[in-house]
Amino acid sequence: MNFGAARGVRSDAPESADVRGYRAAIVAPVGAPPIRHGAVVIDEDRITYVGPASGAPGVPITDLGDVVLTPGLVNTHTHLDLTAYRGGVLAGLDFFGWIRTLTQSKATLTADELLESARAGITGGIARGITTFADTSNTDAALDAMAELGVRGIAYREVFGPDPAVAASSLAVLVEQVRAMQQRATPLVTVGVSPHAPYSVSDELFARVAAFAREQRLPIAIHIAESEAESQLVAEGRGPFAAFLSGRGIAVVPRAATPVALLARARVLGERTLLIHCVRVNADDLVTMARHGCGVAHCPHSNDWFGHGVAPLGAMLSAEVRVGMGTDSLGSNDGMDLLAEAAMSLARARSAATDEASRAALHATDPLTMATLAGARALRMDDTIGVLAPGFAADLAWFALPASLRGVDTLTTARVGDALAADGREAMGVVVAGQSLEATGTPSAMYLELETRVMALSERLRRWRAANTAG
Repeated sequence: MNFGAARGVRSDAPESADVRGYRAAIVAPVGAPPIRHGAVVIDEDRITYVGPASGAPGVPITDLGDVVLTPGLVNTHTHLDLTAYRGGVLAGLDFFGWIRTLTQSKATLTADELLESARAGITGGIARGITTFADTSNTDAALDAMAELGVRGIAYREVFGPDPAVAASSLAVLVEQVRAMQQRATPLVTVGVSPHAPYSVSDELFARVAAFAREQRLPIAIHIAESEAESQLVAEGRGPFAAFLSGRGIAVVPRAATPVALLARARVLGERTLLIHCVRVNADDLVTMARHGCGVAHCPHSNDWFGHGVAPLGAMLSAEVRVGMGTDSLGSNDGMDLLAEAAMSLARARSAATDEASRAALHATDPLTMATLAGARALRMDDTIGVLAPGFAADLAWFALPASLRGVDTLTTARVGDALAADGREAMGVVVAGQSLEATGTPSAMYLELETRVMALSERLRRWRAANTAG
C-alpha cells in the first residue's frame, strides 16, 4: 500500500487558517522510513505534510524537542467501563469465576460510576499514546466518555442471550440501544454491535445480530476461541459453561467443530467483523478468517492472565489475517502499554515459530506497526488512521527519544518500535483529529479528582468481592 508518506510529500489541498506543524528529533510515519529532524504539518483535522523540517511549508511550527513523533496508537479491544477493576480486583479467579464475579459486581455500579470508570480508562490510554479505542460494553459509558474526551473509537454494544427462545427479544432490545447510541455518536466515535461470545449467545441470536449488522452496515466484535471451556461447549457440549447453561434449563448440544466454524455457519464473519482473542484457532479456522477478511484483536497479556494459552500470531499473520493489538479490560491486565504488549507478543511468537512462513511474517512487522497500522487494518480504518501521511487524520503521539536511537546511522520503523517498547515511557503529548489532549506532565486538578474517585470505586469493589462469592 502506498501511503504517500515519502520524505517531503505534501497534499495539494488549499491551506486554511488552522494550519500548524510539529517538529521532532525523529518522525516515524509507519509505512515509510523514519525521518531525522522531521516535521508533520496539519490543516485542521488532516495531515498535509510529512518530511524533513527543513522542507516544511512556512507555517507556525511547534518544536517538540528530543522526541519520537508517531501515529496515535490503536487499541483494538478494551472494556473502558471496567477500569475500576484495575489493580487486581478480580485476580486469582479462573475464567468462569472471573466472569460470574464481574457480572454480579458490575450490577452494583451506577451509570455515573461506569462513566467515571470509562473516563479513567481513556485518560490512562492517552497517557500511553492511544488515540483510538475499539470498546465492547453493555452500557453507554464508553461511547459517552470517548465522545466527551475527544478520542477516536468504535463503541460496540454487547448483546447477550444464550437461550434461543429469547433471541427475538434480545435483538429488539439491542436495536433500541443502538439507535439511542447512534443519536449520540460523533464524527470520531461510531457505533457497532457485539454478540458477546458462544457461551452467552445462542446460534439463533448470532444469526439475527449478523443480519441486523449487515442491514445497518454496522461493524461487529465478538469474543471468540478464547478458552478451553468455550471450545468444549461448542464442539462437545460439555465443560463449566455447559453445566451452567444446563442448570438454567437451556439445552446444550455440540454446535460446531470450532467456535470460528460456528460463526461462519451463522453468517457472522465478514470484512467488518473483529474477532477478539482467537487463542484456539486451527488451520481451517485461519483459512476461514482470511477468506472472510476478518480482523483480530490480539490480547496477549489478558490471555496470559487467565492461562488461556498463546494465540498463533505467526500463523495468523502468514495466513494474511489482519491482526491488531488489544489490551482488553484492566480487570485482566495491569495497564495499557500497547507497545510493550506488541513487543512481548512478537518476541514470544518469533522464538516459538517452527515454519518459514510464520517466521517471515513475524519478522516483517514490529511493535510500532502492530500498535498503529496493524490495528487500523484490523478495524478497517486504515484509510484514515495508523500512519502519518498527507490526507490521513491528524492523530499523533510523541514519546521521549530513547537513548538507544541517538547517533544511529540507519533508522527503521522496527528499530524505533523496539526502542519505544523497551523504553516503557508514557506519551509526552497526543493529538486527535488535530486537537491536543492532555497526556503527561503536571496532571490537571480534574484528572486528579477523577483518579481519586475511581480509586475509591476500586476499593469498594474489593470490599464487595471479599463479602460475596460468584455462584
